[in-house]
Amino acid sequence: MLRARRPSPALVISAGALFFAIGGSAFAVGQRVGAAQPRCADGAVKGFAYVRGDPNKGIQNLAETYTSSPRVFGPRFNCSGKAVQVKRTANVFQIRFPGTAGKLAIVTGAGPNAGQFFAAQLPDGSWQITRQGPPGAQDLGPDSQFLFFLF
Repeated sequence: MLRARRPSPALVISAGALFFAIGGSAFAVGQRVGAAQPRCADGAVKGFAYVRGDPNKGIQNLAETYTSSPRVFGPRFNCSGKAVQVKRTANVFQIRFPGTAGKLAIVTGAGPNAGQFFAAQLPDGSWQITRQGPPGAQDLGPDSQFLFFLF
């Protein structure tokens, strides 16, 4: 007998945030009042990235220098049109969206044992991502994939 797994609270919150962000942009475009919203306007989703790591090496072996290789990302977007970049130093990740200044970030784990992720903005405009896994899980394993949304 198979049981359906319930989504984690973090996944529900991030999906809701994405829904409202995209819905708000669609509503603004649908209104067609005045000029169209600028691409990187306040309140719009300025960037997102699904960081999964290289399929052959895993996310725990991500380079310690910034990379924008498509192999380490799933879907990604930067409203400036430049490549999203990520690196790992010890047990923290850093992600940046060149040419895009964001004020708020939401990050959530993806995968069966994702754990919780936390984002903090660094002085250079990049974001530091730390992970707290579920009890008994590795600190940083192949299931440490995450979704990052920049507003």
